[in-house]
Amino acid sequence: MTDAPKHAIDPAAELASDSSPIDPRDFRNALGTYATGVTVITAAGTDGKPTGLTCNSFTSVSLNPPLVLWSLVIFSQSMSVFQNASHFAVNVLGASQQALATKFAISSADKFAGVEWTAGLGNAPILTNSVANFQCRTADRYYGGDHVIFLGAVEAYAYTRQEPLLFARGGYGRFIEA
Repeated sequence: MTDAPKHAIDPAAELASDSSPIDPRDFRNALGTYATGVTVITAAGTDGKPTGLTCNSFTSVSLNPPLVLWSLVIFSQSMSVFQNASHFAVNVLGASQQALATKFAISSADKFAGVEWTAGLGNAPILTNSVANFQCRTADRYYGGDHVIFLGAVEAYAYTRQEPLLFARGGYGRFIEA
């Protein structure tokens, strides 16, 4: 008997292969059964232009020190902005902000047109009326399959008691107390 791993030594190569027994669409459907919050991740480009995108891969990592993470697909048009930004902001959306989530999920020349925001740390946009925001210094980046995982050291945050927007099974929803 051996303790050798029963998977490829290089997980990235395994994930990139066409020989996986896991169907990507069905796997995505399975992941969709896990409800998440909805965020808009923002940063400022080197030219000062604000950049943002809708994201549901946000999660906490550590309370002490305060760390969070999120991930971005490697071929995203916004990748270079986030790779080069010293800071990013995680804006947690409220139940009434589905239109804002949709706006930042769709590619457009100026996602910030008509959106109220203020500059946070590193000039990362803080969206007005979000349920919470976390202003983070980019602490590290990791490659995971077809995504880059951004680790953020939380340097400031704010929150309200508003109801958050949820996402599951490909659609938006709300929390209903049992």
